[in-house]
Amino acid sequence: MEKKTYQGLVVRETEEKKYARAIEELSIEALPAGDVLVRVLYSSLNYKDMLSATGNKGVTKKYPHTPGIDAAGIVETSSSTEFKPGDEVIVTSYDLGMNTSGGLGQYIRVPAAWVVRKPTGLTLRESMIFGTAGFTAALSVLRLTDYGIKAKDDVLVTGAAGGVGGVAVSMLSHAGFNVTALNSLLDERVYLTGIGAANVIEPADLIEESGRPLLKDRWTGCVDTLGGNVLTSAIRSIRANGAMTCCGNVVSHDIHLTVYPFILRGVSLFGIDSQNCPMPLRLRAWGMLAGAWKFPWLERLASEVRLSGVEGALDKIRSGNHQGRIIVNLWD
Repeated sequence: MEKKTYQGLVVRETEEKKYARAIEELSIEALPAGDVLVRVLYSSLNYKDMLSATGNKGVTKKYPHTPGIDAAGIVETSSSTEFKPGDEVIVTSYDLGMNTSGGLGQYIRVPAAWVVRKPTGLTLRESMIFGTAGFTAALSVLRLTDYGIKAKDDVLVTGAAGGVGGVAVSMLSHAGFNVTALNSLLDERVYLTGIGAANVIEPADLIEESGRPLLKDRWTGCVDTLGGNVLTSAIRSIRANGAMTCCGNVVSHDIHLTVYPFILRGVSLFGIDSQNCPMPLRLRAWGMLAGAWKFPWLERLASEVRLSGVEGALDKIRSGNHQGRIIVNLWD
């Protein structure tokens, strides 16, 4: 079995700062050491996968490399007592797809501590419609609800047509929150209302560059996926004793604001780290995704490509011209 080969997307540095991607025949024997060998049936595409696939050394230090921070499949061999051959499992986060061969290959081998047993309420395919994006959205909503944000409260979601944002809009609306979605530069109003947004606003309706320390208080909570001036404008628009989460920096990693939202309104800002999330919280989030927060229009967020279609899908992510979640069927 160790001589078995499989197909995977490989990124190679052809010369300094130039990279090429191709589907190659790979050997299981060359996979990194680990407790659990998983036959990957589905993966999904994320912004971080695009960065890894285009040679971002902040994400992936050494090439050649197989990206893919998400994987769902069946255990083929295991040296851990926690898992046995035939188990359906999910692997996301940690170092998968960054500097460890990832889910855009038909096999991965990882430490048992990275592996989550698939909840009974999800299929493997559905788990990858969620993937890291949905998991991050679930962590964000858990932060808000644990803080005390409750159904019928007004919640803003930025980057609402993207992976994290689309799942957050859907989960929050399904759970009874009044969701406002921030539209992108493209007109995605029909899509956003179709996944549960009660209101859709344009960037000009949120972003305020005057430097005023506080803006009109409009929302009790917010899930921000963009950072930069979107994040700072949202913080200044949260109601007294409200809360928001931050999980991305697509707009910018810099924020410029005063302390007044925190000391005059008591606003709380929570950072979301899905990569190194402790296992008990990880299991709780996946349990919510498989249970109370599994919205009935999940498939509406998904488009599917084969391994041969990953190249074009990554280009769409790079251009920002995509909606929802792109899943990868590794064997069809």
